[in-house]
Amino acid sequence: MADSSFDIVSKLDRQEVDNALNQAAKEVANRFDFRNVDAGIKWSGEAIDIQANSEERAKAVLEVLRDKLVKRGISLKAIDPGEPKAQGKIYKLGVALKEGISQEDAKKIGKIIRDEGPKGVKAQIQGDELRVSAKKKDDLQGVISLLKGKDLDVALQFVNYR
Repeated sequence: MADSSFDIVSKLDRQEVDNALNQAAKEVANRFDFRNVDAGIKWSGEAIDIQANSEERAKAVLEVLRDKLVKRGISLKAIDPGEPKAQGKIYKLGVALKEGISQEDAKKIGKIIRDEGPKGVKAQIQGDELRVSAKKKDDLQGVISLLKGKDLDVALQFVNYR
């Protein structure tokens, strides 16, 4: 019998991120506490650019974005907000989007699977994802449960389960 397997990936649904960003932009434009503060949020290449006239307002816009991302089912581990930086009278804050599993994180996940997972489960690093295979599907379910219970720095999805 062939081994069963699944892949561990860290991907973003760009459309959902775009929808969350558009919702956040609408809320910022319409909310009373953001009137006359030059607050805004928009795409800047592959990152998100937030601006406001004070550091606190820039962080408040970031909170609105976080709220919209969570409502759209996107993990907050997938974003990497910087610190607000003053540029003239405007404070700008860049939010990078994280996709893929770094080699370092892949090794950590592989170690967790080896140390705490069921016996006979193998994890192989394949680029920016991990392939986990085992003889029994129940062992794979155990690995998924184990990883969901861990507090890792990456937003994980489990795909290609077969």
